[in-house]
Amino acid sequence: MHPSPLPEVTVYYDGSCPLCRREIALYQRLRGAEHLAWHDVSAGAPTGSDLSCAAALRRFHVRDARGRLYSGAAAFARLWRSLPGWRALGWLALLPPLSWLLELGYRLFLRLRPRLQRWARAHWQEPAP
Repeated sequence: MHPSPLPEVTVYYDGSCPLCRREIALYQRLRGAEHLAWHDVSAGAPTGSDLSCAAALRRFHVRDARGRLYSGAAAFARLWRSLPGWRALGWLALLPPLSWLLELGYRLFLRLRPRLQRWARAHWQEPAP
């Protein structure tokens, strides 16, 4: 019996965040998503010794099959490179100055995230389980 291969990418996300849930659901519906591992950190999913639960809840993280950990815009770029149809965007997102602008935009989003979460909870209907 062969051990199961490691996922190309392991995604750590905050399932308690309505914005994060929607975005992750979008990625999970894409072709190729079945080869990735999806870990809802808010539900107690393990993160590994080099990533605390608190850090995983504060910023988006992914880990590649070699064990390298990416966060923020770099994590999105790594995720996108794993999904057919998004690969070109993932490679472009690595190039300066676009990579710097994406990280700056992500940091701005993180500052706005609490307000956006409150708005989303008040205005979005949650799908039935």
